[in-house]
Amino acid sequence: MQVFEFDFHPRYRYLLLPLGVRPDNSFVAITDDDEFHAKFGRWELRTPMSNISGFQRSGDYKWFKAIGIRGSAADHGLTFGSTTTQGVCVTFSEPIKPFLPGMPHHPGLTVTVSDADRLAAALESAGVQHSDTD
Repeated sequence: MQVFEFDFHPRYRYLLLPLGVRPDNSFVAITDDDEFHAKFGRWELRTPMSNISGFQRSGDYKWFKAIGIRGSAADHGLTFGSTTTQGVCVTFSEPIKPFLPGMPHHPGLTVTVSDADRLAAALESAGVQHSDTD
C-alpha cells in the first residue's frame, strides 16, 4: 500500500480543526487491492483504481475555494484541501455519490497531498493517464 499524507499548511490548520480534520486522520492511499482511498477527517472516499480515468496536477488555489471539504459549483468536483499550494485532481469514469443529499455526483476529487509528484507517479504506474493539456 502506498500512503500519501496531506500537506497541512500552518495558516489553515486551525480552520480544519473544528471539522475534525487533522494530519493523523487524513491521507490518500493506493491499496494493495487496487483501490483509491482518500480520508479527510470523517469524510472518506473509496473507489476502484479502474474507476480513475485520469489525473491532473494543479495548484495555487484561493484559500476560500480550497481549504476544507469543498464542492465546485462549476464542475461538481470535490476537494479535500489542507493547503493552497499544490494538489492532484483525479477524475472518475463513473462519478462518485455525493456526500450531501441533493448534490450531483462528483466527477473528480482534488487532494492536497504533501508529495503531489509521488502521487502522480503512483497513478501513472497504475496505468492512469495524465490529463494535463499544456
